[in-house]
Parts: sequence; C-alpha cells; structure tokens
Amino acid sequence: MLAACVWVGGCTVGPKYEPVQTRAAGEFVGLSVPTSGMDGLKSRPFAGPAEVARWWTTFGDQTLTSLVERAAADNLDVAVAESRVRQARAVVDAAAAGLSPTVDVSGSAARSRTKGGGTGNVFRAGFDAAWEIDAFGGIRRGVEAAGADERAAVEDWRDARVTVVAEVGSTYIDLRGAQRQLAIARENLAAQRETLAVTKQRFEGGYISGLDVANAESQVASTIARVPTLESAINASTFALGVLLGREPGALLHELADAASIPVPPAEVPVGLPSDLLRRRPDIRSAEERIRSATARVGVATADLYPRFSLTGSLGVSAGDVAGLGSIANRFWSIGPGVSWPLLDGGRIRANIRVQEALATEQGLVYQRTVLTALRDVETALVAFQTEQQRRAALQEAEAAARRAVDLARLLYTEGKTDFLNVLSAQGQLFSTQDALVQSERAVSGNLVALYKALGGGWESNERESQQENVNPEP
Repeated sequence: MLAACVWVGGCTVGPKYEPVQTRAAGEFVGLSVPTSGMDGLKSRPFAGPAEVARWWTTFGDQTLTSLVERAAADNLDVAVAESRVRQARAVVDAAAAGLSPTVDVSGSAARSRTKGGGTGNVFRAGFDAAWEIDAFGGIRRGVEAAGADERAAVEDWRDARVTVVAEVGSTYIDLRGAQRQLAIARENLAAQRETLAVTKQRFEGGYISGLDVANAESQVASTIARVPTLESAINASTFALGVLLGREPGALLHELADAASIPVPPAEVPVGLPSDLLRRRPDIRSAEERIRSATARVGVATADLYPRFSLTGSLGVSAGDVAGLGSIANRFWSIGPGVSWPLLDGGRIRANIRVQEALATEQGLVYQRTVLTALRDVETALVAFQTEQQRRAALQEAEAAARRAVDLARLLYTEGKTDFLNVLSAQGQLFSTQDALVQSERAVSGNLVALYKALGGGWESNERESQQENVNPEP
C-alpha cells in the first residue's frame, strides 16, 4: 500500500489552470474619436508608453503630491486591504500544513474496577502521529487555491491604493475649484456693490426710478447667497481630505485654508495601449487570480472521489503507577497504513464538483466583465478629457466677451445712454460665465485624474511598497 501511495503521489486531479487569453485593440478608440474644435486641446493624450506610476506629480502641485503620498501611507482603507493580505498569507500557511505529518503528545490517568471486583490504576503517556498522503493532489490543489487568493488580495490592496490616490486628487481639485469660485463670487459682489452705489446716487439725483435700485439690491443679495454654499463645499472637501489621510476631518483646515489655483494638466498625456492596461490594472490581475483559485478548488472537490491514504503511529508507555512510566518494559508502539473511501454519499461529492465548476465559470465571466469595464473607463475618460478642453476654450472666449460687455454697459449707463437692465444682464452673464469656466477647468483636471485611475496608475512606485516586501511580493 505504501508503495502504491508513493507511486500515485504525483497525481493531481482536477483541471489545470490555463492563463486567460484576451484580445485587445491596437490602441484606444478614444484617441481617434472625431470631435469638434480640436484646437482647444492644451493637453493632448497619445498612445506613447504610459507613465502613470506617480501621475500626481505631472500636475506640478507640491501640495497635491504631499497629500497623495501621505494618503498612500496612512489611509485606513489601504490599511484594511493590507490586513487582508496578511490574512490570506496565513491561510496559505494553514493549507500547506496539511502536507506535513502531525504529532500530538497525549497523557491519561484512570482508575477502573475489573469484573472480578479488583480495582487498579492505569497511567499512559506518549506520542500519536499521523500523515495523510496527498495521493491525488487534493491538499496541493487547496494550497494552489490559497496561493491564488493571496495574490488576489495583494492586487486588491494595490487597487485600494489606486482608488485612494485618485480620490485624493479629485477631492483636492474640487477644493481648489470651490475656492476659485468663491473668489469669483466675491469679486463680482464687489463690482455689484459698486454698481448699486452708483445706482443709488443716480436715484437720489432723480435720474432713475427706484426700480433700478431694487434690481441692483436683488443682484447683490443673490450673489451673497451664493457665498455660504461655496464655503460649505470648501469645508466638505477639506474634511474629506483629512479622512482620506487617516486623520480627523478638521486636521487640514489650517494647511489648506489659503486658496490656490486648480492643478493644470501636463501638455502631453501618454496613455499606452489596451494590452498594457490588461497587465497593469490591479482589478484585472485580481480577477485572473480568482479564476486560478476557483479552478484549483475544482480539483479539491474532485479529490474527494478518490480514496484517502494515511500513515498513523503511536509511541508511549503504560503502567499501573506513575513510577512505572519510566520503565522501558512498559513501552508500547504501533504503526500502520490506513485508507478511507466514500462508498455512498447520496451524490454530495459530485454535486460539490458541479458547484465548484460553476464558480470557476462565474469567475471567468467576472474577468471578462472586469476587462470590458476597464476599457470602457479609459475610453470614457479619454473622450471626456478632450471634449471638456474644447468646452473650456469656448468658455474662455465667452468670459472675455462678457467682461467687455460689462465694461461697456457700465460706461453707457453712467452716461445715461442705456437701460440699467443691460448692466444687470451683462454682470449676471459675466458671473455665470466665470463660474462655468472654473467648473470646466475643474472638470478638465478631474477627468485627467479619472483617466489616470482608469489606466490603473498609482500603485507601482511607492516607498512603502518597496520597503514592505512582506506585503507586496513580486507579481
């Protein structure tokens, strides 16, 4: 029996994992989608080698760089994902322990009465050993599945970092955008108050009616009402950044109190090829590892169809008193093989095999969906990044024209050559256009952050990863 066990010990039942073969287009469709006004692109994406490991540095904003790197080190979602990696590693060790023999120390003491009426003591002490021979590879398949789960956990940790650094980037851009909107509101409020003062002077001089004064006061009040909303948005973004850095919400209020410009995208944005994306995005890599794990678990279930072979043994001493435990004459031992083979189980094992096969099929479909979602994310972000730049260019022209209209309307009004409604209309149009322009600038930078996230950037180059090999093994 032992010879037979050794002979079949190299067998591993169940399907063998085959790497997923996925076809990808030559380049992203979003690079060639026809759009109007391409001259408005100040930041052009192209199919060069993607440099997204530290994408936040391309904005040239030191505060953004500092926030991202602190979040990558201290964010609690990243820490949770890191803890799950350690859990997965422990599961691998537990699964691998099944390949080794087990040895237990045992001891007992009992007093018994015999049939003849006599009583006596029995003391036992010794070792019990057992070793299940993995003849059909069920245990090895379990180790294989646990190893794939561990690698998937590492990829999930990387994906958590991709998500966190992108969220920091987009939240920071929202903060700077809200600060700029607040500054514009205050600038317009000052201009509107000047217009109100002029209107009151003309009213007091009898040149106009009180209707113009009321309209001017209404415009001022409307702009004042805009300020608290923007201040609330600024505080909300600051609080969110504090939590993303693993700190209390108000920790960054002083650091981020001073307004700054919205981070500006670089002149060129290399995005690589779809084939690069499939190798770089952690969620795709994680999905592939989960296929490997599910495939191995089919083998674990299949191994239950076959007999289990084991070797057991014991060594110890038995005596009627404690002193006798030290006598060699009282020793005993046993060793021998064992076999178990399920004969009738009501179809439970084969049903479990079908369950595992269905789960493996499911993971294959999840992988395909993940790939398609990743490609969609990149294409969507590419188009949004380019079209929003065109919108921004148009708004810049509109803002310049609205500024000229305000200056002209105020001049004509003070000279009595135009109606006050023209002044109100021009000022309102300027404020609206300026606000829309800031939102567009924020959207351009935010869309680039979304593109970097879709490309899977942000996990490759981090000091913490290079220093903690126990968390981040080589893929």
